[in-house]
Amino acid sequence: MREIKSHPIQPDELDEMKQLAGSYEALFSRRAMKYKSMGLKDKTLSEDDYRQLILDEYTFLKRPVAVVANEIFIGSAKKTVEAAKHALQS
Repeated sequence: MREIKSHPIQPDELDEMKQLAGSYEALFSRRAMKYKSMGLKDKTLSEDDYRQLILDEYTFLKRPVAVVANEIFIGSAKKTVEAAKHALQS
């Protein structure tokens, strides 16, 4: 468990999560308030853009993120949360 506002995610940690998720975009939250206020919805973002935005502003990391035995679970969808719980119990 980690509070990323006061303990920001480090580049190497984000890179490890990307390896499990397949892309930085999969880790990126379009629900963050800054997404609209920065006009990002009207831009075409690259993987490098997603990475830098997440590192610059913690709200761009889709939460929660759980890494269990080399498997990553991203977001709060019921199916994702249930899968994470199951992985933790195994």
